[in-house]
Amino acid sequence: MTLTMDEVLQRARPVMPVLVIDDLNLAVDLARALHAGGVEVLEVTLRTACALKAVEVIRRDLPDLLVGAGTLIHAEQFAEARDAGAQFAVSPGFTARLAAAAEQCAMPYLPGVMTPSEVLMALEHGYRSLKLFPANGSTSVKMLKSFKGPFTGIRFCPTGGVTPDNLLSFLRLPNVACVGGTWIAPESLVKARAWDQITQLAAEARYLAASLEHSA
Repeated sequence: MTLTMDEVLQRARPVMPVLVIDDLNLAVDLARALHAGGVEVLEVTLRTACALKAVEVIRRDLPDLLVGAGTLIHAEQFAEARDAGAQFAVSPGFTARLAAAAEQCAMPYLPGVMTPSEVLMALEHGYRSLKLFPANGSTSVKMLKSFKGPFTGIRFCPTGGVTPDNLLSFLRLPNVACVGGTWIAPESLVKARAWDQITQLAAEARYLAASLEHSA
């Protein structure tokens, strides 16, 4: 069955961890710690030399996880990510060339937008699941509220500025499917191999989201 980006975001709720992996030897343990905290979907950013290999080993050792490749800014990166086993792709912005590369690789694609014009451009290419980047706290919450009227049926994943303190402000919005976050696996805890703490951070995010759902 072909996976859609909307399905990826549904499984990711409340938080899709955004991972910068510098040490390949830590990749599987990090993913396993997040999975233990309830994470089903994660994004490995292609900002390091071992990022593609990290995607490959996480997919191999944790097949129940959905693993995406992020920060794709060049068209050729889509094929590289696909060949490494990435199941979806994420970009900080959007261009027609990136969209064509995603389509050619048959990968679910989450393009980044920030303005109404960028949302319209993504819509013209058939995308209805979008990444809002950067998500600047209360300013972005207000923006997403204003987007709800003209952009019906669009689902957003705010990323870049989401924290435990503003997590619920984003998740309360009906047009927010999930958020992207780096705080769940901060560099300091990863380097310290503090897997139990990372598991706890993931579980706490899910607990917060569950409290929101129960109060609805």
